[in-house]
Amino acid sequence: MLYGLKDICRNTVGLSSRSDVLREYEFWAVNDVSFEVRRGESVGIIGPNGSGKTTLLKMLNGIFWPDKGKITVRGRVGALIEVGAGFHPMLTGRENIYVNAAILGMSKAETQAKFESIVEFADIGDFLDTPVKHYSSGMFVRLGFAVAVHCEPDILLVDEVLAVGDEGFQNKCFNKIGQLREQGMTTVLVSHNMTAISNFSEKVILMDKGIAHHFADVADGVKKYHDLFKNYGDATFKKINSGNENITFFDESINARVLCPGDPFCISVEYDSVLQYNDVKIELVILSSHDPGAYFQATNQAYGKKIDLPKGRNRLTVAIEDIPINNAMAEVIIVIWTKSNELLLWWRIPVEFKGMIYATGNNFLKARYEIESAL
Repeated sequence: MLYGLKDICRNTVGLSSRSDVLREYEFWAVNDVSFEVRRGESVGIIGPNGSGKTTLLKMLNGIFWPDKGKITVRGRVGALIEVGAGFHPMLTGRENIYVNAAILGMSKAETQAKFESIVEFADIGDFLDTPVKHYSSGMFVRLGFAVAVHCEPDILLVDEVLAVGDEGFQNKCFNKIGQLREQGMTTVLVSHNMTAISNFSEKVILMDKGIAHHFADVADGVKKYHDLFKNYGDATFKKINSGNENITFFDESINARVLCPGDPFCISVEYDSVLQYNDVKIELVILSSHDPGAYFQATNQAYGKKIDLPKGRNRLTVAIEDIPINNAMAEVIIVIWTKSNELLLWWRIPVEFKGMIYATGNNFLKARYEIESAL
């Protein structure tokens, strides 16, 4: 806070608050990053949590000023960076459409002309005249994204906030992004969903500890992203517990390490918890090591199936079907987050698929989740 007050005072008298010298307890969130995105291009920004992706996006959007260097942006920018950003909680969805559109540079007449289209895209139904403080995070994203894309931006900045939307809305958003790209819109997409990155990016920037690594080949960038996590755990059984003292995971098991494509696959993990965790999010994906762009996720989740973890000693079992990988080494990845986005478990399981008896045209898996007492 003291640094903030000093910077405000300097700005008030016309002095620059920028500094290329770190003060005590400061660190570079983004350091020595340079890149150029041309009109109509799509760039994916990937990297571990805390690597500087969102900070970089906020700098591009003008929320943060760089301490060194400069950012040049040509054209109207539409941004969806934080859930609920730009919305007043006491105003209704209808009123916030006009407020948010004005922030993005749309005139009142332009907003009125596109109002019905925005409402139809957001699909918030009878909640249009309800104060947005009563909205879910998914409804926030629906409304925010609808306004952002209807301002017809030259540049669209999208952070991982789409992860809170359901699968149908995500597909609608990505279809809209594809349509706008055909019209020459530039897209900068931050995501942990490698399928989205592979489908919508022409090149990738991998952020790691504030430093950018550039990849003209998206598959190379995705592979490097996954390589960052290969030092967790041992070579055959990679597991991270969060260190949360209230819950402990142990006694993990799988029913097979060698599978035929299409075989059902069952993994289970036992845990002991002193608390009940409600609405935990389970992310489940399978990654083929032969094709870093082949990223399969469970079909009944929007980046995460939400379930409750009862307290006590229990066993979580996940049964997976329709595994569309032929003749390849692969990794099954299961990640458990609390509803406040605290990591509880990260588990990577190496498996092998043999044979070519199964084929599918999508990236979705069928999964079933069960909780039972282990006592």
